[in-house]
Amino acid sequence: MKTAPLVNRVANSGLITINLEDWFPKRELHEFDLTEYLFQGLILREKEFRVALREHEWSKYERGVVLVYCSSDAIIPMWAYMLISTYVSDAGAEVFVGSREAFLNHHYKKTISEMDTQAYVDQRVVIKGCSDAPVPPGAYAYLSARLHPVVKKIMFGEPCSTVPIWKK
Repeated sequence: MKTAPLVNRVANSGLITINLEDWFPKRELHEFDLTEYLFQGLILREKEFRVALREHEWSKYERGVVLVYCSSDAIIPMWAYMLISTYVSDAGAEVFVGSREAFLNHHYKKTISEMDTQAYVDQRVVIKGCSDAPVPPGAYAYLSARLHPVVKKIMFGEPCSTVPIWKK
């Protein structure tokens, strides 16, 4: 008895898979918590802060992104962020004021808003669900909102097992 050859129906389905992990930032992310520079965990003293910044090893951030935030409830003066940004810039890095999660949401929203949607017009799209990188939930929402006006169908998951999200 002759058996029929195996056919990869997923490969032949015409689905376009988008893996948000492919758009994860390539630059190294460095966290800079201002809490470490607070006097008694409450206030930022300008003179001591300036000395600490001068003595800080800024070269380790080169070509990275420095995420500046304060993990405590202290009120940080605006000049502190401005001062840090000059050191970060001189080190050849990018500064972002906010947490890692806020940066990732910002990065994905910017990346998705700049994407060319022409290749997805009237297509069936699967937004891949599993990833090794910490892709934030917002990225999935931004991508769905961006694609929904142009695609025929949006699904979530893996091509062999999807959850329908939207259909024209």
